[in-house]
Amino acid sequence: MLTVVLGLGGALVYGAADFLGGLAARRISALRVTALGALSGVVLLVVGTLLVPGRWSPEAVLWGGISGVTGAAAIALLYACLAIGPMSILSPLTAVTSAIVPLTWGLVTGTELGAIAYPAFGLALVAVVLVGFVPAKEAVRPTLAGLIMATVSGVLIGAFYILVDQTPDDSGLVPLVANRTVNATIMITLIVVLAVIAGRRHVRAADAPLAVLDGAHGAPHALGAEAAAPAPSRDGLLRASAAALRGGWRGGFWLAVGCGVLDALANVVVLVGLRVGDLTIVSVLTALYPAGTILLAAIVLRERIARLQWVGLVLALAASAMLAAA
Repeated sequence: MLTVVLGLGGALVYGAADFLGGLAARRISALRVTALGALSGVVLLVVGTLLVPGRWSPEAVLWGGISGVTGAAAIALLYACLAIGPMSILSPLTAVTSAIVPLTWGLVTGTELGAIAYPAFGLALVAVVLVGFVPAKEAVRPTLAGLIMATVSGVLIGAFYILVDQTPDDSGLVPLVANRTVNATIMITLIVVLAVIAGRRHVRAADAPLAVLDGAHGAPHALGAEAAAPAPSRDGLLRASAAALRGGWRGGFWLAVGCGVLDALANVVVLVGLRVGDLTIVSVLTALYPAGTILLAAIVLRERIARLQWVGLVLALAASAMLAAA
C-alpha cells in the first residue's frame, strides 16, 4: 500500500513540476527552465543531505551520476521529438515506454508479484497512454525520427528508475545529489554552447517564441493551444532556442525554480518508494505524471480535460487499487 501511495505521490509531484515548467517555458526558454530547475534541485538536495544522513560511496555517486546523464539525454530527445510532433502520439509513447522498461527489467530480474498485479500493470499502461494523450484537431502521422526519439527518450527515463534502484540503501539522498549535479552541468554547458551559436549567427530575438516547448519532465498539457502550433524545422529550432537564451531570465525565473524544487522532491519520493517497495510498481505508477499536470491545468488555467484523459484517470485509480491489494 505504501509503495502505491509513493508511486502515485511521485507522479502527482512530477506533474506539478511540469505544470510550473510549462508556464516558465512560456516566459523564458525550455532549456533555461531545465537548467534553473536542475540548479534549484541541487540546492534542495544538498540541504536535504544535511537533514537525511547518507553514506557517500563510489556506488552511490556512480549510479547517481550515470542517471544524471541519461536524464539530460532523455530531456533533450523529448524536446526534440515534441518539436517535430505530433504530441498526441509522441508524448504518450514516451510515457508508456518509460514504464515498460523498468517493468520489464523487474520481471526479468526475478520480481515476484501476486496474480492480480499483472492485469493491474496492463490497466496502468493503458491509463498512461490515455492520460498522456494530447487531443489534436487533425491527425498527423509521426515521422520515423520522431518515433525513434520518443522511444529512446522513454527508454532513458525508464533507465533512471533502474539506475537509482541500484544505489545502496544507506546512501540517503547522495545518488540524487550526484544526478542533479551532473544534469545541471550538462544543461548549463548546452546553454553556453547555444548562446555562442546565437552570437555567431546573429539570431533575432523575435524568433525566441519557437523555443517554447514544454515543462521539465515532458508533459505538454500545460501549454494549452500553444502546444499545437506547427513544429519548426530542426535548424529553426536551434536558432530559436539560441535566441531565447540571449533574452532575459526574469519572466519565468521563480516558476523555473519552483519546477526544479518540485521535480527534486518527486525524485526523493520515488527514491523512498524504490527503497521501501518494488521497482515495477513505482515506475509504472510514476509514469502517470501527466495526470498532475492536466489536473492543475484544469484548475488553474481552466483547460478542458479530454474524455479519454478522464477515462485514463479512472483506469489509473482502478489499477492503483489493484496494485495496493496485490
